[in-house]
Amino acid sequence: MLQHLHPDGWTPPKGYANGIAARGTQIFVGGQIGWNSQQRFDSDDFIAQTRQALQNVHDVLRSGGAGPEHMVRMTWYILDRDEYNARLRELGEAYRAVMGKHFPAMTCVEVSRLVEARAKVEIEVTAVLPDPVAQAG
Repeated sequence: MLQHLHPDGWTPPKGYANGIAARGTQIFVGGQIGWNSQQRFDSDDFIAQTRQALQNVHDVLRSGGAGPEHMVRMTWYILDRDEYNARLRELGEAYRAVMGKHFPAMTCVEVSRLVEARAKVEIEVTAVLPDPVAQAG
């Protein structure tokens, strides 16, 4: 079971959670970039790569019996903060298309480079799949 943590008096966050408490099996998704299942980039566009990286996260979660609704933490590593901010609307659309309206605790960090030279974004996730007892209670 996931519990969103929101301190009294705080303005509600948009597109993320301040914190989440969870109990169950932890799933750690290593950094996913915007290449396809064959490790090839189909695009150099930031939004297209982000959508693919999110799809990769989604696919890894599914392979562990989880889904976006089980995410508790997400970290984004981006190359260009200005492009990220300028394209927030498109990012939101891509995010919701793949992940729905589940927003975990998130961090976004601008970095100078990623290991894969063509990558413009890398996303890692922690998810918690509730224990059967927690689901029944």
